[in-house]
Amino acid sequence: MSMKKFLITTIVLAFVQFAKAQTDSTINTLDEVVVTATKSPKKLSETGKVVRVITKEQIEQSGGKDLSQILNEQVGITVNGATSNLGKDKSLFLLGATDKYTLILLDGIPLNEPAGVGGSFDLRLLSLDNIERIEILQGSQSTLYGSNAVAGVINIISKKPTSTQPQLNGLLTYGSYNTFKGNANISQKTKFLEYDLNYTYINTNGISEAKDTTGKANFDKDGLTQQALQAIVGINVTDKLKLSPYLRYTHFKGGFDDDAFIDAPDHYAASLVNTGLDGHYNYATGSVHFNYGYDFTKRDYESQYAFQSSGKFNNAEAYVNQSINKNMQVIGGLSYQSYEIKDTNKVNSITSPYISLLFHTNDGLNVEVGGRFNHHNQYGNNFTYSFNPSYLINKSVKVFANVTSGFRAPSINELFGPYSANPKLNPEKSNTQEAGIQTFLADKKLSLTINGFNRNINDVIIYDYSTNVYKNRDKQHDYGAEAEISYNVKKLQINASYAYIDGKITDKSTGKDSSYYNLIRRPKNAVKIFAGYNITHALYISTSIQFTGNRTDTYFDPTTFASSEVGLKSYTLWNAYAQYNLAKNKLSLFVDVKNIASKTNYYEVYGYNVQGFTITGGIRFQL
Repeated sequence: MSMKKFLITTIVLAFVQFAKAQTDSTINTLDEVVVTATKSPKKLSETGKVVRVITKEQIEQSGGKDLSQILNEQVGITVNGATSNLGKDKSLFLLGATDKYTLILLDGIPLNEPAGVGGSFDLRLLSLDNIERIEILQGSQSTLYGSNAVAGVINIISKKPTSTQPQLNGLLTYGSYNTFKGNANISQKTKFLEYDLNYTYINTNGISEAKDTTGKANFDKDGLTQQALQAIVGINVTDKLKLSPYLRYTHFKGGFDDDAFIDAPDHYAASLVNTGLDGHYNYATGSVHFNYGYDFTKRDYESQYAFQSSGKFNNAEAYVNQSINKNMQVIGGLSYQSYEIKDTNKVNSITSPYISLLFHTNDGLNVEVGGRFNHHNQYGNNFTYSFNPSYLINKSVKVFANVTSGFRAPSINELFGPYSANPKLNPEKSNTQEAGIQTFLADKKLSLTINGFNRNINDVIIYDYSTNVYKNRDKQHDYGAEAEISYNVKKLQINASYAYIDGKITDKSTGKDSSYYNLIRRPKNAVKIFAGYNITHALYISTSIQFTGNRTDTYFDPTTFASSEVGLKSYTLWNAYAQYNLAKNKLSLFVDVKNIASKTNYYEVYGYNVQGFTITGGIRFQL
């Protein structure tokens, strides 16, 4: 056994003994309710899955951030590009996996960009100011959520009305790089009708995306302009039936550069239309849920390699949440998804019935077991399963394990796109094992979580340079561990986490297996520390430190097109935030400072710039 594995094992065993010794003096506080874990409201004590929540308060205290930056603060997540130019593309890594293995949900409905690589979704198309809460569900979730949920699911939950009177909320900020943001939200909730209308505008001069190593090349700035509109309506047809149609539109445009270290006056534009209907009907022993979502994404890049792309994604789903008795619950449903990209005359579809059984006893045992059958109109059929037991000891210590399978269907771009397509591709298939322990101690104030995972993905889709097509060929093996400690009292919040990620790919191209580390741009070691304090009822301050360990990247020479591995050094960022509330909390003044030490001597992506010291000031108001 290696020293690192021995250390992790020792820590886990010591933690278990400590947690058992503390249970007599604690009470059950694992009572936060989440919906993403089981597609139904569940207390964290009742699920064996790893769920982390970004609350409404955390989002409101992030007025100077965007969605990628607040996700980058969470344990187990790295968003590459979060501290680069505001308009630069963002790549999300959850538990070491690339973003094509993480499913993004918006109010429980999948988002997909068929024209994108692997169907992964661009985080820049979502505005943080439209969001009330985010639930991050780690580990394979393909049984309940289908394709792409191999590493986990991120459920982004929209703002909802809370007042019976019309309520107007607004936000105005200005900061470094001549960055301006304005947001307006009006909402109301009555017995029969509720609505939430939200508009956001962002404009920034930005920085040069490409790194000027000489400091004298006078690279141009690559700015960004974004507008986002969201309209959600809730209609209470009866006291049991509710329908919620919605419409979202996002458009952004900006500049980008040709390559690493190479400036260019290139421009891009991208847009998202997201519309559909969500509904549910409640009855005595359960509920019926149904939804439909439509995404239309479009991109236009103007450069020496100019191109346009667009894609359509449809998702329709209906499922039943049925209580069998006080100890047993069944969730079963049917999902249909279709994918289409411009100029292919092809439509891919997946039809998936699924079922999940949830069982719990009065003494703390909870078990979820489920399966999903998937029929794809191109490659045929595949099946996934999940087994998630957990046990709550003395209502304060939860031990859990997850054994699951997952899959990622080949994207329509990989099957029928204009470049390197292969219609004979099969799905990538995964098997994941997780285990951990979570407890709350010191009279609800202290929480500790330790968990680890092991994931294998077979039939990995790669680009084969020798044949210029996509192929199912390699095997990916990733593993890691996380530890998180939180201390919360009325005025003080402290959170510290450590994540270790490692992995390798087994290349089978030569007939002889060759394994090597391939988690480029992902740190093996990451530490995140946060502290917030309410000095008075009106004044709140917080600070955070984020350490990102050494990484590797691949550099492609623009002249020879040869690739080489480069090392990316570790870096530490220090951020701070302060907020002062006025007029009975209806007016807030805040300042958000990032990268206080002004570090710019690191790369998120080799050859591309990062932001130095930035400061944003703003006001938040409610009428």
